[in-house]
Amino acid sequence: MDIDLALREEQPVPLTAESTLDVKRDFERWDRSNRMSLMIMKHIIPEAFTGIESKEITQAKGFLNEIEKHFAKNDKVEMTSLLTSLMSIKYKGQGNINEYIMEMFHTTSRFKALKIELFLRNYLFLWFWYHFLHI
Repeated sequence: MDIDLALREEQPVPLTAESTLDVKRDFERWDRSNRMSLMIMKHIIPEAFTGIESKEITQAKGFLNEIEKHFAKNDKVEMTSLLTSLMSIKYKGQGNINEYIMEMFHTTSRFKALKIELFLRNYLFLWFWYHFLHI
């Protein structure tokens, strides 16, 4: 049985009196897959977590689309928080400078996940110039 058939294929045309046996069989397979997928997703993902009125949704693909819309993250907010954390990182003068630099590299690698180019080498140069050479 293809449980994920409803997720891989679009809904077939509704059955009519003239539908052939193959069309009926395909529709029944898709319908069973859709009902099973929807039942499994609704059981595993609690309604309080999803925040979606699940009675309105009758297709498994639609359920996943609603979850995706509900939990779409805003990249601008994440970028702002990353920039804030990068600019607020301070070396406290004690401990290993290597750990401090690794923390900055980790923060800039999160920028790459957002597909934002940030040249850490330039940032490090400016930071060191400001904190050590700018007296």
